[in-house]
Amino acid sequence: MQIPKDKIIEMIKSRGDTTQADQANTELPDQVDTDQHQNLLEKFGINPGDLLGGLGNKLGF
Repeated sequence: MQIPKDKIIEMIKSRGDTTQADQANTELPDQVDTDQHQNLLEKFGINPGDLLGGLGNKLGF
């Protein structure tokens, strides 16, 4: 699944972690592939499975 980086940044910021959001902004590609970039997502505390439901639905995935 392809997700725009800005949606991932939004999700991290919604947790109140602006430092980690800034780091993710520099490390993630513009289009994040949940399979290809799973390790990076997990590094930022995001479970790719969560993007399909829960917070993902709130952000329009």
